[in-house]
Amino acid sequence: MLAEPRCFTRKCKHFLGATQGKDVELGEWVNCKAFPDGIPTEIAYGDNLHLEPFPGDHGIQYEKEE
Repeated sequence: MLAEPRCFTRKCKHFLGATQGKDVELGEWVNCKAFPDGIPTEIAYGDNLHLEPFPGDHGIQYEKEE
């Protein structure tokens, strides 16, 4: 089980949830519309609130869920 990512606790409207790898060794990761293959750790669990463009975010940044 993963710790709650900041994008979830901040209620980002782009957050999609956790994805479980097919192999136990792959574990699980969190994803969103900006990062469908996995949210970078500094955004998901670090101090980056993703209010500015970040490499690979497809032009999507944090937006509070309505």
